[in-house]
Amino acid sequence: MKKISFITAIILGFAVAVSGSARKGIAAPPQDGWMAQFTRNDPLLPAPEVEFLNATGETVSLASFRGKVLLVNFWATWCAPCIREMPSLDRLKAVIKESDFEILAISEDRKGAEVAIPFLKKLGIENFTTYVDTRMQLARGFRLIGMPTTYLIDREGRIVGSLAGTAEWDSPEAVAMVRELLDR
Repeated sequence: MKKISFITAIILGFAVAVSGSARKGIAAPPQDGWMAQFTRNDPLLPAPEVEFLNATGETVSLASFRGKVLLVNFWATWCAPCIREMPSLDRLKAVIKESDFEILAISEDRKGAEVAIPFLKKLGIENFTTYVDTRMQLARGFRLIGMPTTYLIDREGRIVGSLAGTAEWDSPEAVAMVRELLDR
């Protein structure tokens, strides 16, 4: 049996650890460009089981979407950075049309759908609908600090990671990150 050096053993051990992480779903496409600020969770955290409202006022929860990859975006009509990134979220959904991928744009406006839906129509948003969290219960469940903040959730309802601040969600690096999760 050939002996290996201590340094070689360390490198091999690191390679095994990294490849093991990839099998567990931790490794992903390189995070650069707009996704450089995306923070991955290791271990993956469960998404909060808090109810919020759909556009017609019906109660839903993230569990309603189990089996789908979700991009949960917290926004408000008065939040300029939120407004800036809404078109890129719309373009992302136009690019990734799979039925097992949903964008949940969660409006934190106090007047809920009454102001959020007309506002998105005015922006020309066509590929996803908004949800409302007028009492900020879901936002508190996520421990939201500011807006916009976006969370990526896997099919099992676990938070893969988040990005606080504005991003171009239809950028190649964002599309690659979502597709990697969809392909698992």
